[in-house]
Amino acid sequence: MEYLINTLEWFIAGYASVYIFIFLLMAIMSFWAIKVYNNAKYTIKDDVLVKSNHLLGVSIVAPAFNEELNIIHNVRSLLSLNYPKFEVVIVNDGSVDNTLQKLIEEFELVKVDFYYDEKISTQPVRGHYKSTNPIYSKLLVVDKVNGKSKADASNAGINSAKYPLFICTDVDCILRNDTILKLAKPFMTEKTRVIATGAPIRASNSCEVKDGFMVKVHFPKNWWASFQELEYIRAFLMGRMAWSQINGLLLVSGGLGMFDKEIAIKAGGYWHKSLGEDMELITRMRKVMHDAKEKFKILYIPESLCWTEVPATRDVLIRQRVRWARGLIQTLNLHKSMFFKRKYGKTAFLVMPYFFIYEFLVPIIELIGLIGLIFAFIFLDFNGIYFLKITFIVYLFYLTVTLLSVLWDEWFYGHYASWKELGSLILKAMIEPIVYHPFSLYASLKGYWHFFMNKEQKWGNMQRQGFTTAKKF
Repeated sequence: MEYLINTLEWFIAGYASVYIFIFLLMAIMSFWAIKVYNNAKYTIKDDVLVKSNHLLGVSIVAPAFNEELNIIHNVRSLLSLNYPKFEVVIVNDGSVDNTLQKLIEEFELVKVDFYYDEKISTQPVRGHYKSTNPIYSKLLVVDKVNGKSKADASNAGINSAKYPLFICTDVDCILRNDTILKLAKPFMTEKTRVIATGAPIRASNSCEVKDGFMVKVHFPKNWWASFQELEYIRAFLMGRMAWSQINGLLLVSGGLGMFDKEIAIKAGGYWHKSLGEDMELITRMRKVMHDAKEKFKILYIPESLCWTEVPATRDVLIRQRVRWARGLIQTLNLHKSMFFKRKYGKTAFLVMPYFFIYEFLVPIIELIGLIGLIFAFIFLDFNGIYFLKITFIVYLFYLTVTLLSVLWDEWFYGHYASWKELGSLILKAMIEPIVYHPFSLYASLKGYWHFFMNKEQKWGNMQRQGFTTAKKF
């Protein structure tokens, strides 16, 4: 028993050491990527690009299911985005409330003859609606039978989109006014074909919103939402910016991502059975490009362009994270044939192995470590001082990574309304590993268990609490 425990200790120590080394490299790459991005903003100015003859059209695809309370404000917000050539495609995914009727009345919609080319198979589309008012000429509403997933609704929107690029977002997301231009810019300026772009998503909980427009950004006051804000900052600035730097992104968030429609359709669109459809689509898009032996890029920009309401209760949060964990192993399992195949390049030899070893396996190794610790404490001469030292080192590393992400974000972009809110964020970072991380660990393990036990896949509903209304002066 003692030999097994010692072996386990050495294995976990080696695993953690490599993990820390990788994160240090990612920190350096992320900082460099953000610096390069900020310098490049002045190379080709946005106002020059907007007036270019090579400006690409963009379709915003936003599925909606039972969104009658906020649908009007949300659609108005999307229609107000600043870009010369875009459309908003709202997909009413079989809502059983008054979502469609409210859209028809507010935007003066009528059913129109529409050539619907079903390049991606979806549940039946019942009709397309356009406005009789020229003011809303950019709006297209697609009414379809409920497909029981965002993926099916998104695919119907992609089929209906007329432009070569599309943004996939949620109808309740609040986008920054220049979101389309920021995401579309790499498609028009990069020499290598760009097939997808993404940007950080932030928690809109506690932010001041008026009529679907962001008025002032605040750090979430809700206990659960505040820790998710930390996660998002760390994941986007420290993680995805590093992967973007080496063209190794395997995930563009479903809340905000821009895609090359041609490649997305070739890949088969979103898989309606996936619980991690955003990651799964990017994996297939990479596969399509590798199979065609065509060079490509998937890029992230470090500017926060999207705010969305994150789970505000423990139960909803765990349900969401169970789905994410299951989506991760589902995607890796579905595309396991890509591992270590030469034609898939760094996707096969770097990206997917990393996600397996340092995303999928981390919760399992944590659990094994905890079990080993309990056994050592009960049956062996447990070295408590050594354990405390190791725990403190891991804690400091975790805290350093988080604080670096927060400070970089504030240094470069300064989102929060006051230093008090930034201080609150730093305090939450100090207690996150102790009071929040265990719930994430539990949710991940539960998601894996559901996958291996082949339990029924369910998305579940996220009870939204709404936004803080902007004050009137």
